[in-house]
Formats: sequence, C-alpha cells, structure tokens
Amino acid sequence: RAERPAAMSAPLLQASGLGLALRSRSALRPLGLLLPPSRGWAGPGSEQGSGEATLEENPFYGKYRHKIQELRRSSPDVFESRMEKRNEVKKQPLGYSRQGEFIKCMEEKARRLSAKTSKGGFTKDKTLDSILNIEMVKEKSPEEIKQIWNQYFSAKDTVYAVIPAEKFDLIWKRAQKCPSFLYALPRKEGYEFFVGQWSGTELHFTSLINIQTQGENALSQLVLYHYPELRKDKGIVLMTSEMDSKFLVAQEAQCLANQVQLFYATDRSETYKLVEIFNHRSNEFKYMSVIAELEQSGLGRDLQTSQVSDKS
Repeated sequence: RAERPAAMSAPLLQASGLGLALRSRSALRPLGLLLPPSRGWAGPGSEQGSGEATLEENPFYGKYRHKIQELRRSSPDVFESRMEKRNEVKKQPLGYSRQGEFIKCMEEKARRLSAKTSKGGFTKDKTLDSILNIEMVKEKSPEEIKQIWNQYFSAKDTVYAVIPAEKFDLIWKRAQKCPSFLYALPRKEGYEFFVGQWSGTELHFTSLINIQTQGENALSQLVLYHYPELRKDKGIVLMTSEMDSKFLVAQEAQCLANQVQLFYATDRSETYKLVEIFNHRSNEFKYMSVIAELEQSGLGRDLQTSQVSDKS
C-alpha cells in the first residue's frame, strides 16, 4: 500500500474552526482544468453524443466497465432505458442540469440507505462504541478525546475528524433541508463528479457515472460516519470513514470530505446557495459553479499536484 500522505495525520477539522481560507472571487483562477463535455462529462444535462459509445468516451469508464457490461448482459432492457435517459438531456444548455429522473433516483437511493440495505463492503450500523470505549472517555476533556481519536486513526489509511459542535450543528441543519449535492474530485483527466447523499448521520458518496449506469442500486464508494454522542457534554462530534479502495485513495476521500465543510459549513451565502439550488431548483444548477468554488478554495490543489507528479 502506498505511503500515507503526511497531511492525513492531522485532523481534518480543527477545534478552532474549519480553517478554510477562501480567496476573494476576483482571485478565481480560470477553469483551465475543467473536463470539457467532449472529453467525457456525462452529468445530467450535458451536451453529449448518444448511447454506449459516448459513455465509453468518459475517461473514468474503465473503472466501471465490468459493472456496466454486467448490467448490459443481465438486464438489457434496463441498460437501454438508462442510455435513452442520458440521450434525452442532450439539448440542454451546456453547464445546466435537468435532473428530474436523477433526483428520483437519488430519493430512491436515500430510501434504500435509510432501510439499511446492502452498502457493498461497508460496515452495517457502524457505532461509536465499536470504535471507542465511551465510558472510559467520559472523564476526559474534549482535547484529550481529540488526541485519542487522532492518534488512533493517524496510522490508518482513512479520513477522520473531530468537529466542533457548532460547526456540525450547521452542517446537520442544512443536511436536513438539502440531503444531496454534487462534488467535483480533481483527476488527471480533469474532474470526476461524485454525488453525496445523507442518510441519518452517514454521508454516502458514489460517482455520477456509477449512478447513471446502476441507478438506485449504485453502491457507496465512500461513507463518512458522524457520531454526535459527545456533542452535548464535550462539544465535539467525531467522524471517521470507510472507502472502496478500488475507486478512491485516502487523499481523494479527504478532498471530498473537505468539500462537505466547504459547501455545508460555509458562512458565505453564495457558496451554500449552490447546495440549495441543486436540491430545490435543479433546472438552475450549473456544475461549473461547483468547480469554480473548489478552485477558489484551493482544496483540490495538493491532490492535483500529486496526480501530476504520479503521472510524470
């Protein structure tokens, strides 16, 4: 296994706050790394070619080839139906998202998550007391608990955090109103889009192409588990995760987790407005705005640098 990035040894969220220094909009860099539609953006509403041939042009198709071909063999009618739905949105303006069927798909996925159906290889009903002896930490200070949590996970290839209660309260309040969002993950080829869907205090991520081909049966590829048991007495919420290593590494999972704070815990109304639009006014949603916010925040910069280094 590759050596764990040094940045992962530090808590994702500091007790003093989120630590996100957003630059002014005037400092926004051009979207030079935006994945052009002709190179494989397959999101709802993109102007693309038709059928499976276009799907294969997606630079991330290779990772999902087996599942897509398996669906085509086992359920050809379902496969053709989903390809037709992709073609229906061809005439939408570039950068806009027509998400009627997509939202229905996510709502069904949310219902399945709530019913605790299969989540692939992830732990079912992962509880805090399966990780931490809650009775033993009751007498410890929030800072001591934070040190224990960070020390335990620092040697593991995963994402974790100790979230201040007031920050989690804001995230949680907004998640109730806006349970899903589209996140952009920097890749060598450009950006791969992931949908994050809240189910209780769990946040499930799966790639957009996976949802498009598997529908509501698309398995989670990353799950963030939030534990509010110590929120009232200690003023902290603990977070850890599980991920499918076939699709994500820890640094990529960290980038997605950081974007949750960027979009859900922000004090900047323009940023959170993107989440509201995605959930409640989907016809107005522009995926390029997500990339603009990500580039402005600088969250994906280290990941892009490491991927360029790996490629070279």
